[in-house]
Amino acid sequence: MNKQIEIPAGTVFGSIGQPVRRKEDARLLIGKGRYTDDFSLEGQTFCALVRSPHPHARIVRIDTSAAKAMPGVLLVLTGEDCKADALKPIPHSAVPATNFDMKLTDRSGGPVFTGRHVLLPADKARYVGEPVAMVVAETRAQAMDAAEAVEVEYEELPYTVQTGDALEPGREPLWDEIPDNVLVETHFGDKEKTDKAFAKAAHVVKSNFNIRRVTAVTMELRSCLGDYDKETGRYTLYCGGGGAVKQKYEMAGILGIPHQKVRVLSYDIGGNFGSRNRPYVEYGLVVWAAGKIQRPVKYTATRSEAFLTDYQGRDLLVDIEVAFDDKGKILAMRSDNVSNVGSHCVSLSPLSKGSGLITGSYDIPAAWLRSRAVFTNTMPTNAYRSSGRPEVTFAIERLMDKAADELGIDRIKIRRKNLVSAKKMPYRNAVGMLYDSGTYEANMDAAMKLADWDGFKQRKKEAKKRGKLLGLGMANYVESSIGAPKERTEITVKPNGVVDVVIGTQPAGQGHETSFAQVVADLLAVPVKVINIIIGDTDIVSVGGGSHSGRSMRHAGTVIVKAVPELIEKGRKIAALALNTDADKVEFKDGRFSSPTSNRSFDFLELAKEIERLTLPAELKDGLAVACDNEMHEPVFPNGCAICEIEIDPDTGAPTITRYATIDDVGRCINPLIVHGQTHGGIAQGVGQAMWELCYVDPSTGQPLTGSFMDYGMPHAHTLPSFKAEIVEVLSPTNPLGIKAGGEGGTTPALAVIVSGVVDALRDYGIRDIEMPTTPYVIWQAIQDAKAKTAT
Repeated sequence: MNKQIEIPAGTVFGSIGQPVRRKEDARLLIGKGRYTDDFSLEGQTFCALVRSPHPHARIVRIDTSAAKAMPGVLLVLTGEDCKADALKPIPHSAVPATNFDMKLTDRSGGPVFTGRHVLLPADKARYVGEPVAMVVAETRAQAMDAAEAVEVEYEELPYTVQTGDALEPGREPLWDEIPDNVLVETHFGDKEKTDKAFAKAAHVVKSNFNIRRVTAVTMELRSCLGDYDKETGRYTLYCGGGGAVKQKYEMAGILGIPHQKVRVLSYDIGGNFGSRNRPYVEYGLVVWAAGKIQRPVKYTATRSEAFLTDYQGRDLLVDIEVAFDDKGKILAMRSDNVSNVGSHCVSLSPLSKGSGLITGSYDIPAAWLRSRAVFTNTMPTNAYRSSGRPEVTFAIERLMDKAADELGIDRIKIRRKNLVSAKKMPYRNAVGMLYDSGTYEANMDAAMKLADWDGFKQRKKEAKKRGKLLGLGMANYVESSIGAPKERTEITVKPNGVVDVVIGTQPAGQGHETSFAQVVADLLAVPVKVINIIIGDTDIVSVGGGSHSGRSMRHAGTVIVKAVPELIEKGRKIAALALNTDADKVEFKDGRFSSPTSNRSFDFLELAKEIERLTLPAELKDGLAVACDNEMHEPVFPNGCAICEIEIDPDTGAPTITRYATIDDVGRCINPLIVHGQTHGGIAQGVGQAMWELCYVDPSTGQPLTGSFMDYGMPHAHTLPSFKAEIVEVLSPTNPLGIKAGGEGGTTPALAVIVSGVVDALRDYGIRDIEMPTTPYVIWQAIQDAKAKTAT
């Protein structure tokens, strides 16, 4: 724990914990948001990209002459131009590196080769949709027409698009440095102890799972605008993403220039969930091209381009087995996890985080895990909401259901036998992760009560009378939140009655302007409405880890708590001047500065106004202003339980979710209204993957077949029930406010709970598992196959 950071004595939580309505919603609802595509600059030009139609092909020749001669064309760039200008690959920093991340290596124990993610390749294209040339023109239409005129000669190469196929010997390598396409192979746990436990086990339950790909389908399409100031030599990038400060350094790294020469503006973001936490090649291309033509260059993706080239999520193979004694107590676990990173390794966060939580919510004495990552000729994968945790939660929870069946033990009873008890917290799991706190069994009991578990049998009978099948699904979960360790805040109480708070986390709709303000308001004892949260401009925001891994509220809250004592101390000194007394005779209590030597007192806002009448010494010349940095590596472990009921029409296979209840331990809840909203959205994303969503690539051609909403299923309001969600607050000992995280818990158990419910509904057919997404056709086919098997 950061024991040196304490909440100022006398702080009364008046705003924290209250369902304060979001401050940012009014401007967003009336069209005053500042999304990337809202920005336009004088003299602005537009670009279009020439994309590879092949999953794997050598670039033999690119002829740009016809395109350059077309009306309005200003510039055509290729990979050879990137080389000529000595552009660097995107510095993704793909391997998680905080003190408590699971450390991933190649099979020799050395550093991981992640592939060179250059803006435009000169050697070969490694996935369908990879840009190989860029056209800049006066209008978007002219750029698109000219892109069609660029002639590219390819030499097609053998390709691999499926995760399992990448492990086969003799496959064509994507990178010469990795001849077998396996870039990561790391082992965790105690093999000898695990093997001994399996040797004496009464039962071994095995399963394998393929958690397939999805995409974020953000409301705002990917967009960026690059500008160059020839007088100052500075580049400016307008781009909504996961963190403006990080993007600033990434753009400087690509261009090979000092970071002071780059400014990033990132304000409102119409959807992220991790898909925009790493830069895209277009970001670097527009600033590079703007410098070359000395005019602004803009790019906005089409929806089809987004389906084709947005970073995608999930894609994990899990081969898992668990050893039990004769009473259903878990003795050990083995697992082999294979993550498909695509053509370039953008982020290994999903593999790392999933590796640390492979044992889930259960007290498993021994485990042995092999974690691998492979290159394939597909779009790169990235962290996607609850990065890596829904996949491993799906594996362990589905295996627990299977174990209950095979061992003849009720699925709740077998979970009770094995859940980590509250008495064991903090609990170190078998692969080394230290769970900070939690009441797992109590969460399960609360979820069962909220879902009316005991009334299910009667509802099932009623459904049967209507010719329907009703299934009951449940899943426990524990997830982790670490994230970039560094954060900074700058707090200024101004004479005009406003408190400016500069912070480096980057919201993507989570309500930071409200929840951060609640923390500041309580610590300073001022109204929430006077707090002005400032984000997104790297000329103002100098440090910050952005928004990912559920880190924002915890890191922002901690650095704000750390900053406030210094601000109070400055307030005492300034109040002493106003009260004509010594600073050590001024106290800050109940939100006011006062002294026994005077009948006057000030709150922070009154004191800031009083400054105008004072002559401040040099050490107080900035008035009521403070800047504070913090570095925090300790992870936290949000947890909970989800339960759902699913009704299936056996004639059509159509599933309908009729009930969905969830209990989520988020640590201290700053704003329950916002957290509930995050939970609802998280459930929708997880349920979407379980029931409708799939990025499908045809293995016989290497072509993606989900290029529009005609091909990619999404949850809608009418396909989801009203959720019953309750918040549990078991405070984390790792940070002064006791915060865990509330943005990803809704997603983490959703895959498992939906499939659990569907399988339970189909139990009478002998069906014990089903693949995702559980579309009506998949369910109908499973029923027909079961009927045919019974008939024979």
